[in-house]
Amino acid sequence: MSVPPSADYTFASDNTAGICPEAMAALAAANAGRSPGYGDDAWTAGARAEVRKAFATDCEVFFVFNGTAANALALAALCRSYQGILCHQAAHLEVDECGAPEFFTGGSKVVPLAGANCKLTPAAVEEAVGRGHGVHYPHPGALSITQATEFGTLYQPGEIRALSAVARRHGLALHMDGARFANAAAALAPQGVSPADLSWRAGVDVLSFGGTKNGMLTTEAVVFFNHELARDFAYRVKQSGQLASKMRYAAAQWTALLRDGAWLRHAAHANAMARRLADGLEGLPGVRQLFPVEANGVFVDLTPALVAGLTARGWQFYKFVGEHGYRFMGSWATTTEQVDALLADARALAQG
Repeated sequence: MSVPPSADYTFASDNTAGICPEAMAALAAANAGRSPGYGDDAWTAGARAEVRKAFATDCEVFFVFNGTAANALALAALCRSYQGILCHQAAHLEVDECGAPEFFTGGSKVVPLAGANCKLTPAAVEEAVGRGHGVHYPHPGALSITQATEFGTLYQPGEIRALSAVARRHGLALHMDGARFANAAAALAPQGVSPADLSWRAGVDVLSFGGTKNGMLTTEAVVFFNHELARDFAYRVKQSGQLASKMRYAAAQWTALLRDGAWLRHAAHANAMARRLADGLEGLPGVRQLFPVEANGVFVDLTPALVAGLTARGWQFYKFVGEHGYRFMGSWATTTEQVDALLADARALAQG
């Protein structure tokens, strides 16, 4: 598919948006004067304190550069090389991380499981735990779930607790890939659900807490609610090349977004833009919604003619599921004008 000169990547991914104003201001502030390196600075201490405040608990916090490292290193702390990592078959761990979990764990096998709307069920986990016969099959060591999922759906706290109960019964640690945890937290906040309710209170041992997709520059947090699992994790971070010498730049961004709730405001805005887009696409000829729109992703089945027409008008978006399934993402920077412009083109093409 050729890319026109006027290509518009607004809806291609929440990664295509720039740095949010709070993060940019924090970077400038951290650039004044000098500070100790490798996280031994007041900026990093402050950021860790803000994470603990956001989750209303004491926890171990480490900053890395990207989500792949956050997931792979966290799982390396949970699993031995002969163990398996249970996850959804569409999870980032399985389809988008180039074997990083297997590499950093020293050989733990990723075991993909099916589940409607990209979510796992206790029954699916129970079945997977019972596979194989003795030492001839990887012994399950961890269960990894994604919040929000790769298809933009959400786990409710009760669903997480149910999965955690199965994991505990079989001795599995529970990891959450939270590249878009902010979007999940913002979506469920009106129901009285807190970040703590979606994580440690529901049985999550370690969270890969996403910053990049919510407007920060090259920073993710690995948050251990189970302190014992964080033992020597700082060495894993260093060995993998993920220890920032000037960590204050990453830390300052986290403080800026967490301190006054900007992380939730930006995520809520991204969710609202996805909802606006989904509502506008509803009922258009050649468009069929594939999954509930619960966070900042819209997944729709489009006819080839509609795909070709939108692409010719400059819109860029990713084919994501099945033969004709495509993904459109809202971000902190998406505007109502951009949503309405895409909808106007979609309506014109669908009706024409």
